This record gives sequence, C-alpha cells and structure tokens, in this order.
Amino acid sequence: MKPSKYLSKIGTFDAANFWKNAYAHQRGKLLKKVDVPEDQIIILVNKKYVELPAALKYEIETSGIDKKDLQ
Repeated sequence: MKPSKYLSKIGTFDAANFWKNAYAHQRGKLLKKVDVPEDQIIILVNKKYVELPAALKYEIETSGIDKKDLQ
C-alpha cells in the first residue's frame, strides 16, 4: 500500500543521541524551544537524558525541532 500524499510522516527528533553529544548550552537551547522554565533548565542540562521526565522527553521528540535549529 502506498502512503497517501495527504498523510505526512510523523517525524521524531533523535533527542537521546543529541543529548549525549551536546554541550550544556545546546541542551539549554533545546529545553528553551519546548518552553521549559529557566530555573528548571539550569537543573536539567546536567542530567542524563534517561533521567529527564517522560513527558518532557516526549515533548522534545515530537516537537518537530531539527538539529540545525540547535547549532
């Protein structure tokens, strides 16, 4: 079955890989793009990706952010 031209593929951002290779300021930029409050960003940038709340990981992965937006 061919995909319909009206249905778009749901893209996900490879956040775990990005997080592992990113510097703190790049992680902070990502968290700002998904509207995380500044006081929480300071806490979260130094955590491992698996330690982030599940809802936040879901928001990041489905936000439509591209790695180019974070450089």
